[in-house]
Amino acid sequence: MIKTEIFRYPGLLSKPKTIKINHSKLLFMAEEQLKEEDFEHQPCPLCHEKTLILTERETEVPYFGKVYMFSMTCNNCRYHKADVEATDQKEPVKYEFEISSEDDMKVRVVKSAEATVKLPHIATISPGPAAQGYVTNIEGILNRVKHQIDAAKEMEEDEEDKKKAKNLLKKLLNITWGKEKQKIIIEDPSGNSAIISDKAVKSHFKVKSADK
Repeated sequence: MIKTEIFRYPGLLSKPKTIKINHSKLLFMAEEQLKEEDFEHQPCPLCHEKTLILTERETEVPYFGKVYMFSMTCNNCRYHKADVEATDQKEPVKYEFEISSEDDMKVRVVKSAEATVKLPHIATISPGPAAQGYVTNIEGILNRVKHQIDAAKEMEEDEEDKKKAKNLLKKLLNITWGKEKQKIIIEDPSGNSAIISDKAVKSHFKVKSADK
């Protein structure tokens, strides 16, 4: 199994869980698709069969600009990889945004495969070897976290951990309804991520030497 993203829940699980996500069900694409090209019968990097389809989409993201969305899908071994890349070269970036209302669920988010997403005191999503890039919104990010906490809850045998997971799910529901505030942080050494909102605080992300 190709491991895509690493979910860490402070105080909930004894070890970080690395789980494969079905991004086709969770992906929220930008509305305007400008151009799409498919290249079939390409060699797969995993099974090496010529059953890989390469797809390249050029999409306009309001207030961010044009991005290229790449995806690779193998019809033989089901390998999948997706990423986004801005047309202009960008510097490492950090975005901070406080979720404070139900309307914030609609705020657009561009996340590259290299980005780390943090919901302090709830979860951290770190890129794995085959992490995905996508265009979504705040609600889409929260839905990903909800999905993984729910999956972790079902795998846990300890009742105390199950209770903690239920409390986290309740907290996420309150955040979605605008009943509780929550900060979201995106750190991207490639600069290809963004939170598209006047409320978002953008700053330079200092990349550690090990991450370069």
